[in-house]
Amino acid sequence: MSTTAVPLRPIAKGSLTRLWIGVAAVALAAGGLAWAGQGGVAATPVSFLAANAGEAGVVTTPSGLQLKVIEEGSGPTLTASDVALIGYKGTLLDGTVFDENPQAAMPVDGVVPGFSEGLQKMKKGGKYKLWIPPQLGYGAEDNGPIPGNSLLVFDIHVIDFKSKAEIMQMQQMMQHQGGAGAPPIPPQMPGQ
Repeated sequence: MSTTAVPLRPIAKGSLTRLWIGVAAVALAAGGLAWAGQGGVAATPVSFLAANAGEAGVVTTPSGLQLKVIEEGSGPTLTASDVALIGYKGTLLDGTVFDENPQAAMPVDGVVPGFSEGLQKMKKGGKYKLWIPPQLGYGAEDNGPIPGNSLLVFDIHVIDFKSKAEIMQMQQMMQHQGGAGAPPIPPQMPGQ
């Protein structure tokens, strides 16, 4: 077996140091761009909401809920006594999805206060984005995948809604017709 020697050129003095400094600079720049691209994830809910309030189309309610109309619905606005059929996606400020459902029935008064308030501004067919501060969400306590004091971000689409009275009437009619009736709608909360 023979070995062939390949002549290596000598490295100029200081080249290796400059190479490592360049690699470090690129890594820092990439990290900074990634952080900026996530909207400054290290922001607290208070600082994020303060900055978000100035964004185009964002409305802040007196309670502190922020919302943006993506697509306005039509017809009457939901009330606290309605049950809404919605599609939604709930994320944390860093983009982590904690709950998602393309079609869920929810009593408007059976969810966290910020979610309920946002639903009561929507109409059938409407699409909104909500930013729910901790005091209108789950507060300081951890709730499953949601850490305490988390800002909740929801994309919501109202598919349809009916009043609880209409649903009860429909169930009674089905029972009178010999059907078992529709199953009761459990009070669900996003994130559970």
